[in-house]
Amino acid sequence: MDAAQIIRDAVTRVSQLRDIHASDPELSARVTAVKAFQSRRFAGTYADLLGGGPYRDAARFFLEELYSDKDYADRDAQFGRIAGALQTLFPKQVVATAVSLAQLHILTEEMDHAMALSWPRTSALADMSPSAWYISAWRAVGRRAERNRQLQVVQEIGRELARLTRMPGLRLMLRMMRKPAHAAGLGSLQEFLESGFDTFAGMSRRPNGVETFLSIVDERESALIDLLFEGELVACETKLAAILGRSHRPAAATTGKMT
Repeated sequence: MDAAQIIRDAVTRVSQLRDIHASDPELSARVTAVKAFQSRRFAGTYADLLGGGPYRDAARFFLEELYSDKDYADRDAQFGRIAGALQTLFPKQVVATAVSLAQLHILTEEMDHAMALSWPRTSALADMSPSAWYISAWRAVGRRAERNRQLQVVQEIGRELARLTRMPGLRLMLRMMRKPAHAAGLGSLQEFLESGFDTFAGMSRRPNGVETFLSIVDERESALIDLLFEGELVACETKLAAILGRSHRPAAATTGKMT
């Protein structure tokens, strides 16, 4: 399957999931709560990097562009509109990044949807903590291979963005595309490419900067996956609560509706 079709298929499936959520307010609230929890979890896991230092910008880029709870509908629509032109207008490295992003997006949306369907809802669970809710849903969904694949694709996107920074003239090309992209309604896609390029270009100037950052992400995310699947329940809940405590992001207003 070519790159354009992969992107179109991903955008179509994500749109279908959005339609399902729009037709079911309770399910939509659960999806929102899952995403908000995961965004807070990422912010807590990488609070040390987000607080300053050489990897602050990279951690913020990952939080805002890959692990965020924000609505990516505009960017999805833009990817769908230019899918056919990607392979003729952009270098193959840019196409590879776009394909990886589409694959990550559909994986994430499918898993978040499954989590929302498994989110505890009975009154008997009303006194459970958000961490306990999350662990319960995570283990009910399972699908460990897909969790590992999510992390693998995140790593691929990081490496691909780093490769883009080594392409002569690409930064100038992106800058020249800025006005035409916004005029064509492709502003979100343009901003993602520019932000990713600049973030990883900055890290690439440090010896092994990109490799070190991606290694940190891989180590911490792999450890969390292992904990959520295999950890003793109380220890797992305690660990998640501590991570959330390091996050400065507010809890989702919808969380109280999840029981």
